[in-house]
Amino acid sequence: MKNQVTEMFGIDMPIFAFTHCRDVVAAVTKAGGLGVLGAVGLSPRQLEIDLQWIEEEVGGKPYGVDLIVPAKYAGSDEGGLSVGSINDMIPDEHRQYLNQILEKYDVPPLEEGSKRSGGFNMSDDAAAPMSADSQMPNLEIALAFKPSLMVNALGPPPAVMTNRCHEAGIKVGALAGKAQHAERHVNAGVDLIIAQGYEAGGHTGEIASMVLIPEVVDAVGDTPVLGAGGIGRGRQMAAAMALGAQGVWCGSVWLTTEEAETHPIVKGKMLTATSSDTIRSRSRTGKHARQLKSSWTDEWENPDTPMPLGMPMQPVLIDEAIARINRSAHREGSGAADLANYFVGQIVGSMNKTKPTTQVVYEMIEEFIEATDGLNTQING
Repeated sequence: MKNQVTEMFGIDMPIFAFTHCRDVVAAVTKAGGLGVLGAVGLSPRQLEIDLQWIEEEVGGKPYGVDLIVPAKYAGSDEGGLSVGSINDMIPDEHRQYLNQILEKYDVPPLEEGSKRSGGFNMSDDAAAPMSADSQMPNLEIALAFKPSLMVNALGPPPAVMTNRCHEAGIKVGALAGKAQHAERHVNAGVDLIIAQGYEAGGHTGEIASMVLIPEVVDAVGDTPVLGAGGIGRGRQMAAAMALGAQGVWCGSVWLTTEEAETHPIVKGKMLTATSSDTIRSRSRTGKHARQLKSSWTDEWENPDTPMPLGMPMQPVLIDEAIARINRSAHREGSGAADLANYFVGQIVGSMNKTKPTTQVVYEMIEEFIEATDGLNTQING
């Protein structure tokens, strides 16, 4: 297949796979798409290890890196905050409420010597999670390798990111939940827009893909657009491209693959979930992010209790709690399994069987061909 996106990256099919699992990145890239490694929770050293492994696996084929550098977050107007200063800002009532949740579900404390973080560097002098200061070291590491694409997941990428990437010959992408967001991205020098609809997992806006994709396509002119949100099958890929997208950006569909590092308890929940079993909740990052419904989201959506804090205070508040839940979710006598969840989109209702990543890619391509052939038959029949 040839279009602006496949030519831009030298890929066979315009399927972009966002994932935190390096094995999925490599599998999708080797299958003819483009794997994109979500690096927000990785230390610079771990990112270096993963990118070295990916490059050895894919043998010069294209891959990408995704960072989260929000345009606005608590403390950004003052030049950023450290984890220690954020901790000082967290109200006692929120700490008490979090402890009540953990006690209610019998979540034990972490064992002596175990890592006390759910993914971020939470030392007092560390930069706020999901902030420009925390992501710049990872940007530097990524630039030392050979990704074909660098994506910013929250807001337009900062000028330093765009300029450094372009100097290195790396294309820059950004996610948009509104046409106005996409226009700002183009003005910031972005090469590729990901129009992410309401159905998507993680941070997402309020406009559904069917409406959003053509709005963004019309707004950005010659800049190519990928459709995202509710896309995990070939028919959905065909629909996105019929709406004007030149490819698709898929994230959730990889979470139940054989290679995925999704927590086993959470993966089991996803395999039995329906498309109604997700919710946009601020309970994990402080911004609305679609995730699997669980007792965790129920507790934080209760109007009679403290509401989630903003980004980055909520991630700092709950980071150790997430680690405790994940480490004890499989233990008998603990209710941590009821709390366990993760980011996932409404496509979860179709993710009811564990498959190799390569099989997911090939089935998507086959169904895409069948769908487009069916349309041609109807048009010409």
